[in-house]
Amino acid sequence: MDAVPDQSHSETPSHKVSIVVPVLDEVENLPLLHGEILTHVGAMGCSWEVIYVDDSSTDGSRQVLRQLHAADPEHVRLIFFRRNFGQTSAMAAGFDLSRGEIVVTLDADLQNDPADVPRLVSELEEGFDLVVGWRRDRQDGLMLRRAPSILANLLIRRVSGAGIHDTGCTLKAFRRTLVERMPIYAEQHRFLPALAMGSGARIGELVVNHRPRIHGTSKYGIGRAARVLSDLLSVQLVGSFVRSPLIYFALCSVPFVLATLMFVTMIAWSDERVSFSNQWGQAALLIMSLFVMTIVDFLLFGLLAELVVRASNVFGRGALAPLVEEGTV
Repeated sequence: MDAVPDQSHSETPSHKVSIVVPVLDEVENLPLLHGEILTHVGAMGCSWEVIYVDDSSTDGSRQVLRQLHAADPEHVRLIFFRRNFGQTSAMAAGFDLSRGEIVVTLDADLQNDPADVPRLVSELEEGFDLVVGWRRDRQDGLMLRRAPSILANLLIRRVSGAGIHDTGCTLKAFRRTLVERMPIYAEQHRFLPALAMGSGARIGELVVNHRPRIHGTSKYGIGRAARVLSDLLSVQLVGSFVRSPLIYFALCSVPFVLATLMFVTMIAWSDERVSFSNQWGQAALLIMSLFVMTIVDFLLFGLLAELVVRASNVFGRGALAPLVEEGTV
């Protein structure tokens, strides 16, 4: 990922709370947002940092971010993308750079209320690994924003099993142990609760304030529906696949097994003796050989996938690497 992070304070001690804010053309909102973060997060009485990830803004947001960093280098850290990668990539970059024991994600459009950050952190400390904001009283247009969101949330709850009312709300609080085990890509930031469930995370939900947009224009539209559906399918498939990849490859081989059995049955019950010396017999032999080779390949790929998944979960940052209780021996 082509990003230019500001490393000026990367060696300072760890913080209690890291706030990750994806930014795209929010020049008017940024000073107001940072002022609210200073007011509410600064009053929490713990060490904190805010990481602004600029997703290639073109409206002067970068200049404003540099000014915020110059005015408060102790708390403000910056990442600049050279081109637009999307909100999920911005969150992933912020996660990687963050140093806090707790990581909070927050939109830059002022519709999320920074006053809810202390509440989310307090709820997280009740024993959860992830607390998701619920915009119960959304201040958005009905047809282009609220109605598609309601349908998407119903579908996500149905398919993923995550009992969250508002999976698309950016305002969330994570424990670092969860963030480090949850690689994300494409448009999958809205599926973080579903991804977290795969590692046994304890997930809570908190009603948060949602405000109407006063500056700038929304970056969300009905056109994202297709991407949401495709990402939901991929999350569901990947989540099931990594639990038992051999079964998936075995299922892929079933049509070839049936076709091979059909060919063998036809040859065995044929009234005429099949000769592999003519072109029809040779063609049948070639087809059956290809089917058998395909079956063997699928099974070998399944075994290899099992090894890769187990190795990634044991030695690396596997998608389903289990969370363990502190003090486990």
